[in-house]
Amino acid sequence: MDKTPQTLLEVIRYFSDPAVCLDFMVRLRWPNGVACPTCGSMDVRFLDREQRWECKARHPRKKFSVKVGTIFEDSPIGLDKWFAAEWLIANAKNGISSMEMSRSLGVTQKTAWFMLARIRLAMQTGTFEKFTGHVEADETFIGGAARFMHEGVRERKIKGTGGVGSGKAVVMGLLERHGEGSSQVRVKHVRDNRKSTVQNQIRDHVAEGSAVFTDALKSYDGLADQYAHDVIDHAEAYARGNVHTNGLENFWSLSKRSIKGTYVSVEPFHLFRYLDEQAFRFNNRYTGDAERFEKVAGRVIGKRLTYAALTGKGELQAAI
Repeated sequence: MDKTPQTLLEVIRYFSDPAVCLDFMVRLRWPNGVACPTCGSMDVRFLDREQRWECKARHPRKKFSVKVGTIFEDSPIGLDKWFAAEWLIANAKNGISSMEMSRSLGVTQKTAWFMLARIRLAMQTGTFEKFTGHVEADETFIGGAARFMHEGVRERKIKGTGGVGSGKAVVMGLLERHGEGSSQVRVKHVRDNRKSTVQNQIRDHVAEGSAVFTDALKSYDGLADQYAHDVIDHAEAYARGNVHTNGLENFWSLSKRSIKGTYVSVEPFHLFRYLDEQAFRFNNRYTGDAERFEKVAGRVIGKRLTYAALTGKGELQAAI
């Protein structure tokens, strides 16, 4: 597109033409020319009446649309509404509920909920390079006030249950410090806050030798074997020079405000999707609205979420 829409109103106006929507997706998906998603051949022809392409190679799935192989696949919702939904979720400071989305787009609440889940999938970051430099590590609890318990009580309450028995979900966070406004966060719904769980997350995402800052939870004991580990005991202070976890504390505050205020309640089964959304907005908090929209739009390709997968049991195990 010649100029990225700068406001929601511009998005609605710009993508009101189906031809513009199609052209936008074609340029995103096939910058070097349309190719068959089945065989990769570029020997295709456009069927104007069907708004699809037909591959001239011999194989069963000859016809394909621009939605195939994206989060939009099999969706009867027009691309104009999808792009408006992407703008809304990318730029709403505290997120947007499925009920509010349904009213804004003129779709059912169930449809809006499914659309939001698909867009959250697009917001996920794929492959990661390990964090380096100064990294904060912290865990929190979604669904209750365990975060504010005394450390000993907190460990007894959660240990062995992963937060399930007490109705709380355990979430692990890592934040790589950069300059003002450019720190990056990663979060994951984990089984519990045991030593093996939290330290495995740190080893998976933080390069050995980095400086790691944590609170005084016993689960972090032993990190000094692989990292420059500094501890801040919150019973005494919340910061000692650059030794603190205030960046993650800020992220937890923003995330909980969004979950409690906008979504009211989130099932543990779906929590990781909402965390992906929060991490995306936090990591892009100082980019403009148009750029955030472009980032989401650019991530819809090669990802698909079916309703069966969204409502099934398989993804919980992968998430935790």
